[in-house]
Amino acid sequence: MKTINPSTSGEAAVVGKLSTLDRFLPVWIIAAMALGLLLGKFIPGLNSALDTVKVGSVSLPISIGLLVMMYPVLAKVRYNETGKVLTDRKLMITSLIINWVAAPAFMFALAWIFVPDLPEYRTGLIFVGLARCIAMVMIWNDLACGDREAATVLVLINSVFQVFAFGALGWFYLQVLPGWLGLPTTSADFSFWAITASVLIFLGIPLLAGFLTRAIGEKAKGRDWYEDKFLPKLGPWALYGLLFTIVLLFALQGGSITSKPLDVARIAVPLLVYFIVVFGFSMIIGRALKLGYAKTTTLAFTASGNNFELAIAVAIGTFGVTSGQALAGVVGPLIEVPVLVALVYVALWARKRFFAN
Repeated sequence: MKTINPSTSGEAAVVGKLSTLDRFLPVWIIAAMALGLLLGKFIPGLNSALDTVKVGSVSLPISIGLLVMMYPVLAKVRYNETGKVLTDRKLMITSLIINWVAAPAFMFALAWIFVPDLPEYRTGLIFVGLARCIAMVMIWNDLACGDREAATVLVLINSVFQVFAFGALGWFYLQVLPGWLGLPTTSADFSFWAITASVLIFLGIPLLAGFLTRAIGEKAKGRDWYEDKFLPKLGPWALYGLLFTIVLLFALQGGSITSKPLDVARIAVPLLVYFIVVFGFSMIIGRALKLGYAKTTTLAFTASGNNFELAIAVAIGTFGVTSGQALAGVVGPLIEVPVLVALVYVALWARKRFFAN
């Protein structure tokens, strides 16, 4: 087995070991987005057919894609090591503050700065800011060589907070804070069960499956076989699930996206600013706190990523599938996916430049 010198460029070492699928992931993602948009635009009734059967508030095909995407990543986690993460108070407290105080407040400010005259899009952006990431962040974190166990714990914490805090924070940012600032308010009713179901389905099922897979696999054939033989065969399915999900997401809203390019652009700008600033701010904070590269990267991705499936589900359930709020939710992954893929490479560059030790 080839030994990699620790002083070797982090990006070169990691990218050099990637498969063709991994190495050209940005290309495949852009192709999946384009395919989805084309399917949604030129196949009449496709979005209705895809949305006929639902799991919770999410289309069944998309639900399958999300589960396939999550399972391999969670099967990689060494669950016996997650307890160490909980003892890292700096990481835990910093993550909670960024995820549930700083990031939602920043998105609220961006929404009012960039779309003050478009209340539907503004509300949709606020939904995106409140829906903390519980799914795709595991893939971005893995590609950037973040701390897998820390990512799992932070995702679990975000999941619990979402169940109990999404509705309250939505009420605060749509009703209370605008009232204090003399701004127009927006009314919205949130389904506690819809949020709980989203978390239980899209995190709970693959988490349980991943835990049982590792426990049974290691007990039957040992850790070396599990990590050297089994996981390399299972791993690519996470990216297959990701690409499948992206195609379906953009197929569902392809018509809305292609027919309103200027609206999409206005929604995209604050999202772009949000992802880049929150990621960069989190990386700087993690380095200042001396968390190390792996945990700093995990902090940055769990803070900048968002649970767009929850944001879309809440927007559709509250305002309807053709609403501006739903369109803002769909534009979320349109911007988030390529930006966070690019930030994987930024993180690998930062590893070499700022985390040499």
